Amino acid sequence: MALNEGQEEIHVLMVTLTAQGHLNPMLRLAKRLVDEGLHVTLATTQFGCHRILKAVTTTTTTTDATNFISGIRLLSFPDGFNLDYDRGANSDHYMESLAKAGPLNLSNLIKQHYHHTKLSCIISNPFVSWAVDAALENGIPCAMLWIQPCSLYAIYYRFYKLNQFPTTLISNMIIELPGLPLLHTEDLPSFLLPSNSFGGVFKLLSDMFETIKKYKWVLANSFFELEKEAIESMTELCPIRPVGPLVPPLLLDQHQSLDVSIEMKKPDETSLDWLNKQRPHSVIYVSFGSLAVLSAKTMEAIATALKNAKHPFLWVVKTAGQLPLGFEEETKTQGRIIPWSLQTKVLAHPSIACFITHCGWNSMLEALVAGVPMIAYPQWSDQPTNAKLVVDVFKVGLKLKPGPNGVISNEDIEECITQMLSGPEFEGFKKNAAVLKQAACEAVTSGGSSERNIRLFVNEIARRS
Repeated sequence: MALNEGQEEIHVLMVTLTAQGHLNPMLRLAKRLVDEGLHVTLATTQFGCHRILKAVTTTTTTTDATNFISGIRLLSFPDGFNLDYDRGANSDHYMESLAKAGPLNLSNLIKQHYHHTKLSCIISNPFVSWAVDAALENGIPCAMLWIQPCSLYAIYYRFYKLNQFPTTLISNMIIELPGLPLLHTEDLPSFLLPSNSFGGVFKLLSDMFETIKKYKWVLANSFFELEKEAIESMTELCPIRPVGPLVPPLLLDQHQSLDVSIEMKKPDETSLDWLNKQRPHSVIYVSFGSLAVLSAKTMEAIATALKNAKHPFLWVVKTAGQLPLGFEEETKTQGRIIPWSLQTKVLAHPSIACFITHCGWNSMLEALVAGVPMIAYPQWSDQPTNAKLVVDVFKVGLKLKPGPNGVISNEDIEECITQMLSGPEFEGFKKNAAVLKQAACEAVTSGGSSERNIRLFVNEIARRS
């Protein structure tokens, strides 16, 4: 319910980095809060702000050097590095440095822009967990938007806060946690494994969960009906409220013009015309997100499997040189290869039969809401656990398993494609996907579980204003 006329204005500050999977869920939550009558500002680093303004293709209004995107004000703070510094290649050092400088720089932003305006709440995500310290220093309650599945939140909490399973994991270990399927070591998020090479992220998550009680609210980009058991398992420990799915409106049977998401890469739009010429439920869509880099052997296995499957395919390949020599020419009448896709429109297209995915949460959630079954090929981070959810909890797909040498074979991929499109489980996958699509749409409509949680959140911060 929008704020009543005459009611005191409510101002919310959201803090995030600008990786696409971090930024867009935050923008969509911001849009929902704006629709409820709140005044929302998104704060990011000066580098991040530069990226956003460069990528924005919708109308951007500028007033007194302050940018607005669909009613959301955009502010920036320094991160201590030049614009040309390679933050991706030096991620551990960058995140560590930002955690030290971030609270002071964010506090300075608050004092500069809110000295005559009361901030009712700050919302951050797990990768800028230091924002809670700036919030508390300024006497402002803080919420976190968890941008992975609630199941991951439950796993991390029990690992970091409760020490419910060991830090030194062995390859054949089986872990039993409330509200979750039985987990093998291979199903755990990669940051918890001894092989993890991203020590900065391990520490970031450790620090966040050590201070999790500093947050007044933990919101999640998920919906209750999707992860009921995992969400309920946290009720007495550290509750998490799903307010999603925070996905493009088109997937929720709403008008696409309502979306506020930003594409950091220019998508290929011609593939939609090609999809229009394909039979319903015939196309294999393949994409491994913006970060994953697959080996030459893996690319060759996927290429061979797609060619042998004799189904039309749409494959997102960031660099053409990654493909086996001659593949594109050999399959030019069978499939399309593009550098980046309009994924929302692709997944919503009636020609799509299944999605071979790395199981990044945003891509996976979009596929779930689109009602598209998946073949999971997880790489790192939360993706191994997400793949487990696809197969054993949501029951909307299959998982590709690498051989003893760590590489998948084209035969295994072909077998998965056959099972997915014509095997005995095919109808079950489609039915389960359709049920979850309907549940997602209902969750965000009036009276739905996520809609109620958003309004509860708005009412609670309104009472504190």
